[in-house]
This record gives sequence, C-alpha cells and structure tokens, in this order.
Amino acid sequence: MRAVSVHEDAIVVTSLFWQLNAVALRSGDEAMLVDSPYFPEELELLPAVLAQSGFQPVALLATHADFDHVLGRMAFPDLSLGVAESTMLRIRAQPGEAQRDLRDHDARHYVNRPRPLSLGQTQSLPVPGRLGLGPEELELVATGGHTADGMAVFAPWMGVLAVGDYLSPVEIPMISPGGSVAEYRGTLGALAPVVERAASVVPGHGAVLDRDAALRVLEADLAYLDVLEEGAERPALPEGRDSGEQRRIHAENLSRTASA
Repeated sequence: MRAVSVHEDAIVVTSLFWQLNAVALRSGDEAMLVDSPYFPEELELLPAVLAQSGFQPVALLATHADFDHVLGRMAFPDLSLGVAESTMLRIRAQPGEAQRDLRDHDARHYVNRPRPLSLGQTQSLPVPGRLGLGPEELELVATGGHTADGMAVFAPWMGVLAVGDYLSPVEIPMISPGGSVAEYRGTLGALAPVVERAASVVPGHGAVLDRDAALRVLEADLAYLDVLEEGAERPALPEGRDSGEQRRIHAENLSRTASA
C-alpha cells in the first residue's frame, strides 16, 4: 500500500491489489474516507497512516456497493458508512452480496482475514446532493452503468474528484450486472463538466489523473462504448488498456449487452 498527497487536504491510498484507490478528504478538523484498500494488512495499517497525516476520518463513504469499495469498516468499525440511495437499494435487494463476493475473491487469492465483513451502520445519502465536511461541502454526483448504483464525490474547494469505477487508465468500461451502456454513457456525460472543474481525478483503479488526462480517458471510454454497441469482437481497445484481461472484460461486456 502507498499513500500520496494530491493536495494538502487530500491523500490517495492505493492498494497493492488491482491498483485499488481510496481517498481521504479533509476540511477544517474533519476528514472522510472514500472507498477502501483491499488486503487485511493494508486495512490494519490505514488508521495509523491517516492519523499520522492528520486525516483521522469521522465517517466513511463508498462510491458503490462492489465488495472492494466497502471495506472501510474493517479499518474503522465504529464509523458509519455513507452510500447513495441507489447503493442502499442494491444492498437491501441483494443482502450479503458484498460479503459473498469478498469471500470468493479471498479464497481465490489465498487471503485470510481476522473477521468477516460487516457493513454495520449504513446511511443513505440523497444523490445528486451535497454533504457537509467541516466548513465545506462535498458534491455528490449520481453514477450508473458500471453497476446499477453509485456516486462520485467531488471536493470543489480543492478540485479533487473521486469517481469510483469510471475513468480508469487501466480498465476499459466494465458493464457489470445491473449496468448498461446507455447508463454508462449518461454517467460519462454527467461527469464531464465536473472533470472540467477538477484538478485531480481519482479513479477506482489506476493512477490519479489530472484534468486533461481524465478528459482524454473519458473521450476514449465514449469511443469504446460506440464499439461495444456495434458488437465488434476484436476492436482496438483504448491506449494502455489493450491486454488479455481487458479483452476478457470486453468479451463479458459483449455477452452482457447482447442479452440485455
């Protein structure tokens, strides 16, 4: 795990697994943690890492309900987890989904945890909307298409935008169960003006992007969605994302969109 400051009031923590990002945002004396790293050792170290930098969180946020984004309470079991209304609906409709997926991936990668995942106290947040953090306000932007649920979190006073599983420089757009190409395209359209206001864009997976790099990824993702809708089996994938794993994801996207 590594921790990098992208602003005096923002630290990005990146897991050794899947280049998975979490970001701590601070305003005044308050901080919140968006998403989470993956490995038990990373989660165990996280409170000390953040405390040493003055980022002890008062609450947790998750951009969506995928298991790798909701592990914050394993590091901070006494804190509540804030999620979009759409994510709360998903959690209620599919109880235990994150726990089962985590167990499956842990077993596949030989990961042992000291205790099972518990989402505990979960708070539903109106999205789009605003959320107070110290003297400032976070802007919450509705996202969908990768899954049926989600939100991006923007701290306008420092220009830091956490987008969850969108705008990744290492992954192509992934249409998971509950997602759709049309909703994904709508999310990119909604994110574009927010990216224009951002200085640093933190994707769920991969390196932090500046504004121009994030806009290039957004345009490449829109072009990929066009190719996906055309049904091309062996398209040219976006630059830096043409790998065997991304082609496997493309094949799953094709299968899922064909059966939609």
